[in-house]
Amino acid sequence: MNEIQFSDCVQACMTCSLACSHCASSCLKEQDLEMMRECIQRCLDCTDLCQLCARMVQKQSPFIKEICELCAQACEYCVEECGHHEHEHCQQCAEACRRCAAECRKMAA
Repeated sequence: MNEIQFSDCVQACMTCSLACSHCASSCLKEQDLEMMRECIQRCLDCTDLCQLCARMVQKQSPFIKEICELCAQACEYCVEECGHHEHEHCQQCAEACRRCAAECRKMAA
């Protein structure tokens, strides 16, 4: 693994964390809050895992592969839900999660 890979993964994780956090906050303002409940939960979980992953990659933890794999799974789980909603914040979140999952999979390989 090289410095650029680390940087790309950390950047993707932080971007994804921000997108998920924004999505969860925006979902709380939607009319049908009950319909958005699962989206909010998945976004909050993904936010936390992305932040953890970024920190662990930055300090070159011996658990990078496992954490990156878990982060990729959380991102894909979030995409499953956000991808069903037409809200712009959900679509932006889904795209950030796709990019993050791809970068995390590179690190986990």
